[in-house]
Amino acid sequence: MFNFHSGSKASKIALMLLSLGLVFLMTACQSKKEEVKEVKEEKGGKEITVMIPDWGAPTEEMLKEFKDETGISVTVLPTAWDDIKSKISIAAAGKKAAADVVEVDWSWVGEFYSAGWLDPLEIDEATKKDIPSLSYFKVKDNIYAVPYANGIRLSYLNKEMFEKAGIKEGEYPKKWDEMEAAFEKLKQNKVIEYPMLFPLNAEEIATTSFLTIAYTRNGKIFNDDDTLNKESALDILQLLRKYLDKGYINPASTSTPGIDVFRGINNAQGAFLIGPTSHITSTNDPKVSKVVGKIITIPAMAKDGPAKETITFTEAVGISAYSKNKEAAKKFIEWFSRPETQLKLNKAINNMPTRTSVIEEMVKNGTIKDPGSIIEQSKIVVSPFPNGVPKYYTKMSTEIFNIINQMGQGKLTPEAAADLMEQKVNELAKANK
Repeated sequence: MFNFHSGSKASKIALMLLSLGLVFLMTACQSKKEEVKEVKEEKGGKEITVMIPDWGAPTEEMLKEFKDETGISVTVLPTAWDDIKSKISIAAAGKKAAADVVEVDWSWVGEFYSAGWLDPLEIDEATKKDIPSLSYFKVKDNIYAVPYANGIRLSYLNKEMFEKAGIKEGEYPKKWDEMEAAFEKLKQNKVIEYPMLFPLNAEEIATTSFLTIAYTRNGKIFNDDDTLNKESALDILQLLRKYLDKGYINPASTSTPGIDVFRGINNAQGAFLIGPTSHITSTNDPKVSKVVGKIITIPAMAKDGPAKETITFTEAVGISAYSKNKEAAKKFIEWFSRPETQLKLNKAINNMPTRTSVIEEMVKNGTIKDPGSIIEQSKIVVSPFPNGVPKYYTKMSTEIFNIINQMGQGKLTPEAAADLMEQKVNELAKANK
């Protein structure tokens, strides 16, 4: 041990050695910091936030894999679906991002685009082909969000009930008049009191169900100038009135929450439902289903045969126009939409993929049992909105479902309902040109 007496030769040597050691140590530390910094920058090392409902969020394990690959840390901000739009709006008023990556429901895209809240995304042609529902998020020539949760509407049929009515597999309806004949057989044979499940409560589900049946049955619900195609709307309103009068649809549907009407297919409360993809797995889950192994999907029907196109109501993610980490956010969205990520998301949280190729893989490996028509239907998804989802969609939907509900209760005739619907929709279209 050195004895540092002032002026001694030994102490001067010791001080010199100590100084040199400190210099080397500081240089090494600085070099290490630069090395870490370079590695982090090379991998895109940043931190981003993602605002998404908890039912759509990737797991911590998945986020760790993303960080290991890119160097980007992700903080998920689980937010109730109903609160997301208001949080984005409030932040945008102050020119701030509620999160770098945000949830974009299919019905919000027109409003978000009009407000300037989203950055356009670059999507390769292979992805566009594999995710048909990207068309919902296209405004003019740009795409503003990438779907991660499939909302395609499928036609579910209870095989056991149809068989009891004398309708076997291979004889299932392919067009609407055949389905009506099947409903009559189901009632005559007392198989089920109300064969068709259809939501008529005054809420969004009534609007989306109405749009689905109108588009698949008639191939159109809005005209090229965004006005209502009254002929198609009237056809469906008359159809629903007839089905209520004949007892094919339960009149209590006008006051039953739509989600409970949808769940009726799981609870053996109906023989036929046009509903979301989630039922393709939930109907085979004994925890929530009384009809395990009894449900199959059939192609959507038009008047003259299987529908040529169908529609979806999907969830997506986009990049906030006010994000300060846009490059990192782009990497997250690219990763989030990969086939392997969609497969992991399905396994972790039962999220139905939006890529047709992934659905095909899930059918092939047995993840989806009794797939029925899902692969074929996923390939014919289009948007029913000729010019993209309008920014006034929420107002329009409110008008539509209130009119449907009043018609269902008998307060409006189908003809009066169609006149009123045309008036309200066209007023909104004209006011927002």
